[in-house]
Amino acid sequence: MNKEAGSKNLMDKIVSLAKRRGFIYPGSEIYGGLAGTWDYGPLGVELKNNIKKEWWKRFVQGRDDVFGVDTAILMNAKVWEASGHLKNFVDPMVDCRKCKARFRADKIDVSKGCPECGIKDFTPPRSFNMMFKTFVGPVEDTASETYLRPETAQGMFINFKNVIDSMHPKLPFGIAQIGKAFRNEITPGNFIFRTREFEQMEIEYFVKASDWKKYFEEWLKEMHNWAESIGISKIYDREVPDEERAHYSERTVDLDFDFPFGKEELYGIAYRTDFDLKSHAEKSGVDILYYDEETKERFIPRVIEPTFGVDRTFLAALVNSYAEEDGGKRVVLKLPPKISPIKAAVFPLLANKENLVTKARRVYDSLKDSMVHDSGFIVAWDDRGNIGKRYYAQDEIGTPWCVTIDFQTLEDDTVTVRDRDTAKQERISVQELIQYFSERLK
Repeated sequence: MNKEAGSKNLMDKIVSLAKRRGFIYPGSEIYGGLAGTWDYGPLGVELKNNIKKEWWKRFVQGRDDVFGVDTAILMNAKVWEASGHLKNFVDPMVDCRKCKARFRADKIDVSKGCPECGIKDFTPPRSFNMMFKTFVGPVEDTASETYLRPETAQGMFINFKNVIDSMHPKLPFGIAQIGKAFRNEITPGNFIFRTREFEQMEIEYFVKASDWKKYFEEWLKEMHNWAESIGISKIYDREVPDEERAHYSERTVDLDFDFPFGKEELYGIAYRTDFDLKSHAEKSGVDILYYDEETKERFIPRVIEPTFGVDRTFLAALVNSYAEEDGGKRVVLKLPPKISPIKAAVFPLLANKENLVTKARRVYDSLKDSMVHDSGFIVAWDDRGNIGKRYYAQDEIGTPWCVTIDFQTLEDDTVTVRDRDTAKQERISVQELIQYFSERLK
């Protein structure tokens, strides 16, 4: 099998697993779906929430210089005029005259013909603004027009003054947000990689003009450290050339990841200069200058923007953790335990032995009551099929540990704990289980 076919096969396997095991479902599936939309299932929402929780702990709660906000999706339309999105947030679009398929001109090679029908007959490229337009209030006219936000950044910029007035931070400092963004992509695709509705984890880090290069490099390194902390490897820095950078950026580095469909952007970091704050100050007429108490100067700071996509992080985590063992019979998601949707599964060795089931239920309830409230330690109950099938089922969804209550448990109050990655088992006292898992989660 060639590399391209193998990569496609891997992607097909991940998409299949994601639906079958309750990670991700096609959006609006019972009505034939809606292109570029996906729904997160019971396991998917746990994995997604764990990713966001770890990010928030690291970059907001774990730092003294970053302040979290949660801003509105709908904003005054003047925000997007000031930010340049009405004028500049466009992609080049072409149509195939033969089959009417529509593509981003910068994502296909028109000299090779239409990816759908092969004919070399395209319309000239034309600009397409990707923002979703909507209306506020009962009357649909130009006065009530606004847009679903295409990025979370502007909500942080327009609250810059509010955060300063409330928290009195000193430079350098950042504002962080996790939230939905919407882009009317011409050609969504590659599962959840490019969608029309997605979630971002973003930081706007404000610095003095003389310090931006220093903090740019620090944040670039921190982005790599974050990816490593949640088990994502194979990341490469790519300097974005002048002609491809966003209108506000003086320097941008994309952090690319080896997805099955190619090396593509996972994260990005941009030096947005003072473009956004300066534009909002001019358009709104509001004084949003920063006052430096030491130098007694008033100025608009510069900003470094590290951007992390939640959905792309989710996909990269699946790709990086997917493994097949025993000749393909055993599929394992080797997710780091702290982001695994389920941390431990509890089994009675035999589902038809009342004494084993009763004891297993006590262990299950004890773990659930003791762990979930403090650490989000989700415990699953599983008594379906034989013990081997249960192990394989939990491996496939990334559960790090399986706890089996057997006949020896009834004698000495110990259980078997099986490790997902090594498949090794050890006997642990029921009283020591909480400490055992707590230490390993650290």
